[in-house]
Parts: sequence; C-alpha cells; structure tokens
Amino acid sequence: MALKKEDIKPRIGTRILSGKDELLSGGNAGEIRDLLERRGVLVFPEISFTDDEQVAFTKTLGKFAPELRDGEGESVHKISLDKSQTASAEYLKGSMYWHIDGTMNDVPILASILSAKVLSPEGGETEFCNTYAAYDDLKEEEKRAYEKLKVLHSAWASLFYYAPEPPYAMLEQMMAIGDNELPLIWKHRSGRKSLVLGCTAYQVVDMSPKESAALLVKLREWATQPDFVYRHEWNVGDTVIWDNTGTMHRATPYDPACGRLMHRTKLEGEETFA
Repeated sequence: MALKKEDIKPRIGTRILSGKDELLSGGNAGEIRDLLERRGVLVFPEISFTDDEQVAFTKTLGKFAPELRDGEGESVHKISLDKSQTASAEYLKGSMYWHIDGTMNDVPILASILSAKVLSPEGGETEFCNTYAAYDDLKEEEKRAYEKLKVLHSAWASLFYYAPEPPYAMLEQMMAIGDNELPLIWKHRSGRKSLVLGCTAYQVVDMSPKESAALLVKLREWATQPDFVYRHEWNVGDTVIWDNTGTMHRATPYDPACGRLMHRTKLEGEETFA
C-alpha cells in the first residue's frame, strides 16, 4: 500500500498517516527513505512506538546505529536534561542551538528517530531547517564563492553557547574530542548540495576570526529563515525522523527539571562529507 501522507510546509516536512503495522512491515521503507531526503523531516503523529517497535522500524530503513555509552552499546538512548535520566545531560545542553549531529566524524549518521515520552509544560519543541533548500536559494555568485571554502568544527566551540565561562576541566574534556575540517558546501552523491553549518562551526579556513563569524552567522540566519524551518510541537507518542545530512535541528528552551524525555534511535551514516 502507498503511504498516506501530507506535506506540512512547501520546503520542509511531511506528515505520515499510515498505521503502525504498515510501517513496521517495511513495505514502504523505500518510499520513506526517498521522502526523507526530499522533505527533510517526517512526522508520525501519536504512533506510540514501544522501544522495541522503534528499533524494529529504524532497522527497516537502513543499518541500525547503536549508541555507545561507557564502551557499551545501547539500542535506545534517552534524551533529557535531567541527569537522573542520562549521563549525557550536560552535553545535551548544546542541543538548544542549531547543529548537525556528527560533525566530528567523517561519516555522520544518516538520520535520527525521536519519540516523545514525557513533555515539557512549556517549550521543548524541536525545530528543523532544510539545508538543501537553503543552498538551492543562494545566489549563483554566492554558490561559486562558497564552493571553495572549508570550515573547522569542534565540540568545544558549541560549549561556549551554553557555558560562556566554562571550567577549564570541562573545556579540556571537550577539546580532547578534537576538531574536523569540513566543506561549507556538501556535494552529495545524489548530485544535490547542502550547507554544513551549526554551533560546532567556529572558523572558516584562511579567514580571520571576524570574517569567519560574520559569514557563519549570516549563513545560519539565511538557512533558518521561516521558509526553510519547521517547528514540531510534540504530543506524547509522536515520532519524528529527520535527515541529518540535509537539515539542522535544535530544541527550544525548557526547564531541565521538568522531566522532558525523548527516546532516540539512529541510522548509520552512508556518505562522507565531501
């Protein structure tokens, strides 16, 4: 059966209305993958996957990527700012700022699948922007200029967004993760191109810090304008999947003590930054 679906906005987002059994069968996996690349974000309203079902659904779409925590793999990772829920709560403060997951890796994850378990009374929505569309709408002279540029990314750069005066030990720990030089324009195997931006980006190679900041902020503002952005207002049981290679995302602010909890699974990356 063909997927039941409806587009949310012209440039980003599609709502999938097919039932759970149909999705878990894997029969629509190819169509879902195609939609994911073209639309950036897919929403499955109140589908209410159990953890086992979310893992099974993820595996229909590609190679499952287990999270690694303390040297051990876990199938489902808890996303929360509550330290009693996850050891990565402090690091997840960076999720409040526009980013792509995996800029420290040559091959970033293909996609993340997030299911809502406990909501915040206020805030806690998730915003996505289509970095394919943002590239497509640049002026031709901008495309030519940006094609040549490389940008340094690091986890420690994102630290200053949520901890402007971090303890040295925390900074040292984040700096140990390393840095990565990535193209500003990702030339995908499909022939499409997207912008590689986010809070891990801190220096355009061969530009001064001032010139780098001006360009990176300008492009972030361009890529996150309303036409390219979808904000998801969660209901318990919603599942959302996004193309991590063609979007940026962020959570809107919420009280860390509110108990907001999401369960995440991931698809292993299939393409290097190029």
